[in-house]
Amino acid sequence: WLQPGTSAIDSCWHFARALCSCPASAMDDQKVVSSQAAEGDSLPSVDVDEGKPGQTVNIADLFKGKKGVLFGVPGAFTPTCSETHLPGYLEMSEELKAAGAEVVVCVSVNDPFVMAAWGKQNEAEGKVRMLADTKCQLTMALGMEFDATERLGSIRSKRYAMLIDDGKIIKLGMDEGAFAPAMLEALKR
Repeated sequence: WLQPGTSAIDSCWHFARALCSCPASAMDDQKVVSSQAAEGDSLPSVDVDEGKPGQTVNIADLFKGKKGVLFGVPGAFTPTCSETHLPGYLEMSEELKAAGAEVVVCVSVNDPFVMAAWGKQNEAEGKVRMLADTKCQLTMALGMEFDATERLGSIRSKRYAMLIDDGKIIKLGMDEGAFAPAMLEALKR
């Protein structure tokens, strides 16, 4: 897949984009905040789907002037995501709101129908917004992608959570630091 006259980095970028089914024009317009999003970075202006294809929400606009939590999961209906990650945010939704979270968002590289069904099964309505990063654009703009083709069939999102205040990442938690108790603690500070 390394084409003559191209660098290995360019070839890897195009290969990852192809695996993620991201059109070149969509990714070329997105600025990766850093190699991976970091505390102090602004959220990228990327549209994701909610409920069905074409029913979009812009992540930067969603968090403009608001405090909240954005958390990413490797996949809807996967064991850890379904048994611990999403349920933790659902169970602590009132505590998160009381601590100042105006919006709590779950995003995954899945289609919007899957995310809507997962949210419905878990009674997420009114607690956690279930957004689909169908084309992997948000995940890649945040530098949160990983190659899960062997286990899940495509590029997916790392497990992360971000405390956001007016579009800026205030706290970033990865893996175990991405669960609801860690974000609740960060909100209380």
